[in-house]
Amino acid sequence: MSYQTDSWALAAGQVIKKFKQRGMDAYYCATKEEAKEKILKLMPKGSVVAAGGSESMAKAGVMEAVKSGDYRFIDRTAAKTPEETRRLFAEAVCADYFLMSTNAFTKDGELVNVDGMGNRVACLSYGPSHVIVLASMNKMCTTVENALERIHTLASPPNALRVNADTPCAKTGICADCLSPQCICCQTIVTRFSRISGRIIVVLTGEPLGF
Repeated sequence: MSYQTDSWALAAGQVIKKFKQRGMDAYYCATKEEAKEKILKLMPKGSVVAAGGSESMAKAGVMEAVKSGDYRFIDRTAAKTPEETRRLFAEAVCADYFLMSTNAFTKDGELVNVDGMGNRVACLSYGPSHVIVLASMNKMCTTVENALERIHTLASPPNALRVNADTPCAKTGICADCLSPQCICCQTIVTRFSRISGRIIVVLTGEPLGF
């Protein structure tokens, strides 16, 4: 028995109610394997799928399953020119499903994200028919302010290392609230409600994923 995961399961039950009050569907899966299967079941075969560079989705095996499955995956990493990158980003906006994680979420059912290029938060806000968010319970925070503190303290430095950004936090491991040309903290968005009911689907998991 794990008291931590048992506690997260109980908390998830409460947070799911909050997400639903905010127009978002939500589910809880104890493990990343269960989360992967849930996400794949949510997307009909043949769907056009795009993603926002999610470490959580990758670690859960979702990205590999989508790329090898019966889906049309828009792979932005395959672009060879800036023009091709822009075209693939445009296609992602019209995808059937957009896959991403969230940097943090609150106990009241708000998604909190800080982005560099902005494509991830743009698709979260508008465009794709559905957005599936995979979030481990260790990303739950009490308030938006706590969520932003978590992002800058715990998430941004390792993310900067992941994308090889030339930023102060990639050198020190500590956020400097920088204005570096390669800053990965350019846009901050709080998703507090979905006007299209059920467009955003949050899959919570008791297994820590991502940063």
